[in-house]
Formats: sequence, structure tokens, C-alpha cells
Amino acid sequence: MKSIVCVKRVPDTETRIRISGGETSVEAAGVKYVLNPYDEFALEAALKHKEGAGEGQVTAITVGGAEGAEALRSALAIGADDAVLLRAGAGLEGLAVAKLLAEEIRGRSYDLLLFGMKAVDDDLQAVGPMVAELLDLPAATGVIEFATTDGRITAQREIDGGIEVVELKLPCVLTMTKGSYKPRSASLKGIMAAKKKTIEDKAVEAPSTGLQVDKLSYPPERTAGRIVGQGADAVPELLRLLREEAKVL
Repeated sequence: MKSIVCVKRVPDTETRIRISGGETSVEAAGVKYVLNPYDEFALEAALKHKEGAGEGQVTAITVGGAEGAEALRSALAIGADDAVLLRAGAGLEGLAVAKLLAEEIRGRSYDLLLFGMKAVDDDLQAVGPMVAELLDLPAATGVIEFATTDGRITAQREIDGGIEVVELKLPCVLTMTKGSYKPRSASLKGIMAAKKKTIEDKAVEAPSTGLQVDKLSYPPERTAGRIVGQGADAVPELLRLLREEAKVL
């Protein structure tokens, strides 16, 4: 099976984010970047199915600036066979990214397209489904596990209150979330091998975008908590405050 895993370079979730002077972007200095954690689930799924079949190919693709090669090196160190950087500049909105990915993937041979369910920087969950729409492929989102049989995928999706099982014909698109695929760490051997692998670097023209960031702002400061009493005697006052001040009852 030939799998393509689309990945993204994102700020580490433990990094303290600062807004730049223009209030329209994030200050990059001092920010640690990592491979998007949800993309690690997708990459692990591709590698496991390749190993289970005893053959196959896993290709990692990203869209962004030259720094996107960092995410691809991580994917190669973990086990991807090859990688492609679609160099179009950073900060592209989701539809523009999906169009560039679809154009690249359209000319490739593949069986399965894998994405992380979302990116942890902008929380966008749309790129995978948009690529599926642009390529006219069936798609399943929020997948925690899947199996392949006779040219079809049986996927388990995490939904409210249970698990939904869907069947799709290959080729198809899956977006992965936390489930059966625990991401592996890159070994020293893998890291050294990744340094010798060539990343295919393609300069591409970014599509026009209909999205513009006017302003970024920090979340409002939380108000200080209040202790209204202890034990059962505090319940009436707590209920009054929830009803009259918080207005949640």
C-alpha cells in the first residue's frame, strides 16, 4: 500500500505564544516548533499498515516555507520513506493549503491519504476533507483505527457516546485522532538516516485567499475565584451566586 501523510509544522503546545507588534501574527523568535501531534497519529497508522503488509511506501508532504523541512525531517526520522516540501510561504489559510496538496497528490500514485484530524495551532479540521472533495475521494474523519481488505477500508470513528464503523473504497482520505496508533519516537538510527534522505523541494504559487487576519488578541484574564463557605452550609450561597451573578442556573 502506498500512503501519503500530509503533515504540518506547529508551535509546541507548551510554548508561550506572543503576538507580534502588528497584532496580526505570532512572534516566531523563541518559539519551539514540532510535528503536529495529530499528524503523528496519521504517520504511525501508515507505518503500522506498511509493516503489517510487509511492503509499501510512506510519503510525507507539507506546505509552507523553507522551515517546513524541519517537520519533514522529523517524519523521515520516525520512518517515512520520502518527503515533499511544497514551498509556498508560511501562514496560508486552509483552502489554499488543500488546493496545493490536491494539485500535488493528483499526479501521484497512492492508495491512502492520511491527515491528522486537526492542527493544534489553529484548530482547523477542514484540510483533509477539503482535499478529499477536490480529488473526489471518499473520506472519514476522526478515525481511531482502520483495516484494509480487498481494496476497501473499514474505519472506526470516534463519535459522541460510541464508535461508528464505516467502509470506504480505496483510494480514500482518513483524518486520524488519538486511538490505536501510539506515535513512536525517532531512533538514533532513524535520525541519522533522515539526514541522508533527500527532501523533494518544489516552489509552488500560493492560490488566492479569501481569508484575512485583522487582529490577534490574548484570551481575557480569568477573574479571581471566591470561597463562599465550607461544607453543606455553603450550598445556598453558591446556588444564589450561580443564579444571580453567573446566571448559569
